[in-house]
Amino acid sequence: MAKIRVTKEFHFEMAHALWNYDGPCRNIHGHSYKLQVTVIGVPEKDPEAIKQGMVIDFGILKNIVKKTVVERFDHSVVVNSQAPHEFLSQVEQMFDRVEILPYQPTCENLVADFAVRIREKLPDGVLLHHVTLHETDSSWASWYAGDNGE
Repeated sequence: MAKIRVTKEFHFEMAHALWNYDGPCRNIHGHSYKLQVTVIGVPEKDPEAIKQGMVIDFGILKNIVKKTVVERFDHSVVVNSQAPHEFLSQVEQMFDRVEILPYQPTCENLVADFAVRIREKLPDGVLLHHVTLHETDSSWASWYAGDNGE
């Protein structure tokens, strides 16, 4: 049977700042992110199976991405661990959702991180094909399994 790609799209709001950067993005600013997750697999063939005809139930994919990415990053401030960030926790009323990451939170690094988080939670027989993270309507980064030896 043919392999089929299945895609689900998610939306969330997130702020970030780029430490030691030479442009305006060194300041805390936010984006309305769009995340597209595409998996690939063979649809269930067993006529008795409750998921007959599906590569993955869209609800299962939705729960995986929401728990690993959206719930964690939505309405958060994301900064590089190299940046002085301790003061953020002192202003709980405005910074109760802070993610300190071991990398510069660029769109490129975020999409690679999200791919790892999602891939680890997929059920057997379902592979992550690609992930695209839109930072704006005209700017995005994509991670492809094939480009990464997978």
